[in-house]
Amino acid sequence: MTDATSGAGAGKTRRVVSIGECMVELSAAPGGLLRMGFAGDTFNTAWYLRRELPGDWAVSYVSALGQDQTSTDMLDFMAKGGVDTRFVRRLPGQMPGLYLIHLDGAERSFSYWRDTSAAKSLAADEAHLGAAFAAGDAFYFSGITLAILPADDRARLLRHLAAAKQAGKPVAFDPNIRPRLWPDRQEMCAAIEAGAAVSSICLPSHPDERDAFGDATPQASAERYLALGADEVVVKDGPAPALVATAEGIHAVAAPKAVNAVDTTGAGDSFGAAYLAARLGGATPADAVRRGHALAGTVVCHHGALLPRT
Repeated sequence: MTDATSGAGAGKTRRVVSIGECMVELSAAPGGLLRMGFAGDTFNTAWYLRRELPGDWAVSYVSALGQDQTSTDMLDFMAKGGVDTRFVRRLPGQMPGLYLIHLDGAERSFSYWRDTSAAKSLAADEAHLGAAFAAGDAFYFSGITLAILPADDRARLLRHLAAAKQAGKPVAFDPNIRPRLWPDRQEMCAAIEAGAAVSSICLPSHPDERDAFGDATPQASAERYLALGADEVVVKDGPAPALVATAEGIHAVAAPKAVNAVDTTGAGDSFGAAYLAARLGGATPADAVRRGHALAGTVVCHHGALLPRT
């Protein structure tokens, strides 16, 4: 991976930019009540990047929200978590999306209300998007980011990501495949492949890849994403070993220990944050996977996507 510190002067703050949608999260609370929070795949990763990165890295979020009180509360929550919100657009007459977590043991599923989510306009303003990319030294996005955007805005975002990669800035991509967000399988697969092509780090999950692309094994997923243009690929497979693939070869890195999971929400998002933070700090891919396993193993032992900030 290209060194994101190249050209940085002594004491200069570097910036990792995460791009996507933060939503209102409803989860079960005692007594049959619901607990409200704020979360979403790329925001979860931004939250954990702030936890994992040293103080000479800033973490910014690119998204869009409304001008309502809930949107203001969400921005305040982001800021209190140390996530910079200067690249979150405020749009009149719009609101954040909402989702409800359903748990079956530790496994989760979701119900969504996001048809009018302001985040669908996160890439609509060329000047706003350009300013975010000009400020960033490394970038993170997901398949959900691509899924919620209109086709023209998706293409605009992909152009900026491609330019960042061409400039030698790390671009990390979690395909995070959610078929319900796409009009059809063909558009979904084409967009995911386009995202991989502009990424330097790709972080797929094998069960998703098997269902969407027919990959029989994690190795098949790794090889496919390398062929699409990613420089390094880490294929997650739940508690099973992760596969690390680069041009030098493919090898497995096991999770350090079994954990008593109570809620798997945010597992992949936290893994990606720890992995990217470790790589930006100079760790090898194998050591970065171990960091990812360790943080994800902690996250799944708690309810909800986000651990309290320490």
